[in-house]
Amino acid sequence: MQQAVSARTPVHLWIVGILATLWNSFGCYDYVMTRMRNTDYIAAAMPGVDPNAALAWVDAFPFYAQVGWGLGVWGGLLGGILLLMRSRWAMWALGISFLGALLGLGYQILLAPPLAGAAGFMMTGMPYVIIAIAGAFFVYARAMVKNGVLR
Repeated sequence: MQQAVSARTPVHLWIVGILATLWNSFGCYDYVMTRMRNTDYIAAAMPGVDPNAALAWVDAFPFYAQVGWGLGVWGGLLGGILLLMRSRWAMWALGISFLGALLGLGYQILLAPPLAGAAGFMMTGMPYVIIAIAGAFFVYARAMVKNGVLR
C-alpha cells in the first residue's frame, strides 16, 4: 500500500505570501479610501496637495488606467491569499495584478499631467517600486508553479 507523501510548504512561501497579502492590503485600502473620496485620508497621504485637486486628478485618468488600478490592487490581494493557500491560481491573480499595475501606473508615469503640489519620491519613484514589486510577486508565483509548490 502506498502512503501519500505531502510535501512540506517552504518557509519562503509563507513569508512571501504574508508580505504579498499585507502589501496589497494597503493598496486596496488606498483604493477604497480614494474611491470613497475620503479627503482626510488623501490630505494625510499627500501633504501639501489639495485633496479635491488630487481627486480631480484621479478622476481624469482614462478608463484603462482606472481599471488597471483596480485590477492591480485587488488581483494582488487575491494573489497573496492564493499563495498562502498554495493554489496555482495565485500566478494568474498576480499576473493580472502586474498587468493592472503596468496599465494604471504606466499612465501615471508616462501620460498623466503633474499633480499640483505633489513632489518627492512618493509621486515620482513609488510608481516604479510598485510595478517592480508586482512583477516580482508574479515571477515568484510562476516559479512556485513550475517547481510544483503551488497546485
